[in-house]
Amino acid sequence: MRKLSVFNNVSLEGYFTDGQGDMSWAHKADPEWLEFTRSNAQGGGTMIFGRVTYDLMIQYWPTPLAAQNNAAVAERMNNLSKIVFSRTLDEATWNNTRLIKDDLVGQVRQLKNKPGDDLVIIGSGTIVSQLTEAKLIDDYKIVVVPVMLGSGRTLFEGVSGTPTLKRTLVRGFENGNVYLCYETA
Repeated sequence: MRKLSVFNNVSLEGYFTDGQGDMSWAHKADPEWLEFTRSNAQGGGTMIFGRVTYDLMIQYWPTPLAAQNNAAVAERMNNLSKIVFSRTLDEATWNNTRLIKDDLVGQVRQLKNKPGDDLVIIGSGTIVSQLTEAKLIDDYKIVVVPVMLGSGRTLFEGVSGTPTLKRTLVRGFENGNVYLCYETA
């Protein structure tokens, strides 16, 4: 069975976007953090996005600026397999992207049961909350960024249960970020 992971940045209050939907606050560049993101991008798998995150990603990663700023991550982002869940998109134009328009929970359940690389959700808070509620997420990789936004969206809006999680890793960075890994128990 394929593993489904979440990888997201959150503020100290637990918001993954600010009140205007912006996530630029989460990108503090320094040599240690850049090396971590480069090594993290070397993994395989299929990335899963909702429409909003997909729109943000496609505006940056296929550009010359992304290749200039972080060539290794840009190469991986552009070449890995991607799935975007959206009821409103008519087509997915980013390289190696498949569009799925309905039944998020059922489709992800099927994907997990098929052979293949693991799956990772990046951003996409609505998808994270729905798949958490459906108990389909195997682990959460959360980067706590030392910033307070005052308002925003959490990854777990609407989740009614209280999943039991087991901490598997904690790593601090000089820029103040803390990487937390939890698997579902």
